Amino acid sequence: MTTKWGVLGSGGIARRRTIPEGIVAAENAELVAVYDVNKQANAEVAEEFGAAACGSEAELLATECDAVYMATPANVHCAQVCAAADAGKHVLCEKPLGMTVAEGETMAAACAVKGVKLGCGLMMRFHAQHQAALEIVRSGKLGTPVLARAQLSCWYPPMEGAWRQDPASGGGGSIMDMGGHCIDLLEMLFGRVRQVMCLTGNLVQEYASEDTGVVLLEFENGAKGIVDNLFNVPDESSKNRLELYGSQGSILAEGTIGQGELGTMEAYLRKTPQGYEAQQARADGTGIVIAPEPLNMYRAEIEAFSKAVQDDTEPPVNAEIGLWSQRVLAACYESARTGQAVALDQEKP
Repeated sequence: MTTKWGVLGSGGIARRRTIPEGIVAAENAELVAVYDVNKQANAEVAEEFGAAACGSEAELLATECDAVYMATPANVHCAQVCAAADAGKHVLCEKPLGMTVAEGETMAAACAVKGVKLGCGLMMRFHAQHQAALEIVRSGKLGTPVLARAQLSCWYPPMEGAWRQDPASGGGGSIMDMGGHCIDLLEMLFGRVRQVMCLTGNLVQEYASEDTGVVLLEFENGAKGIVDNLFNVPDESSKNRLELYGSQGSILAEGTIGQGELGTMEAYLRKTPQGYEAQQARADGTGIVIAPEPLNMYRAEIEAFSKAVQDDTEPPVNAEIGLWSQRVLAACYESARTGQAVALDQEKP
């Protein structure tokens, strides 16, 4: 059994990753239709992957697709998700869920009323090494969680039509684009955030969205977190590090945060508690290499959502997770505006 997919926004990440590595590669999915405002790019995608090239959103929603993957600018997410729900289509929407929390709530409500599923494209949760790290944390081998850090940066110069460089179309810059993934990943590992403090700026790139963002997090369990996202350093200069520290050791990774399924990860764990060591000596030995079989995140994401459609179950990265991510991001930008820490309402979904 396969879930038939349509794609709104067939260029960009959909063309580079989600269509070839996710929908086409998935065992339980099939690409049937695509639409993009760039007609030439859409025609090329349709021809390359054997799908129907639709001339409008409405035409795509009228096809036999069961689910729609949306990789469009954030400022059209709300209208498109509501239209898809009205057409009876399940939706996997790239983050963020709309431009605001209110839009996210509207999207979630529209899907709930029509009885269709809404998922959020936070694919880094599916990375095999991230899942392995989660098992270590849950097992208690890391001890009491103390500090987590996630870094994702790139060189993103001014480009005509780049919607992420204008908050009016993307909702924000490096924090909205990359920080959403980083914060969500740390929340998967350490639990929900209860307050944030955020600093943003434009230090290099000359566009309206921030090119620099740093977030200090406090989790519900008391652990602290740091997320740093930059649009202004060369790609090769950022190692996209993930660092998890606890009372019994650490998990340190490079290159697992991003769009690929590779990277390196090691765990440095004590088997038994020890007393104070005045010399604070650092052992030279290597840690435990965490190297499960690589798993393509886009394929795993599509297969998981397709299975949820087929089994009529909740997607693993559902509307509640996506909406919470939007609430945390909104709190980050409020903190950046006010210069104050912002608490999250834990009663909200």
